[in-house]
Amino acid sequence: MSDALVLEGSGGTITVSGGVLDRLVRRAAEEVDGVTVRRRGTSVKGGRVAVELRVRYGAVLPAAAEAVQRRVAETLRAACELDPSVDVTVEELG
Repeated sequence: MSDALVLEGSGGTITVSGGVLDRLVRRAAEEVDGVTVRRRGTSVKGGRVAVELRVRYGAVLPAAAEAVQRRVAETLRAACELDPSVDVTVEELG
């Protein structure tokens, strides 16, 4: 499970729950063709994201992993103004 993200501004504090961050990461990663995120395969802690994937057999693994890194980083930047590093692990082929 991910840590909540707390954003402080002049108007107050905004908290984005860990569950919401996990769903953002999962949806972004699964937009990449041939990629599925494992059941408990996401974690957002500070500015670091970890994603565990199942990738379709025959896909070029480094290309799929790089696409997931880009997509997840873009999504979190747009939704939360977070500029994370994204660690991807391919756990399964399917």
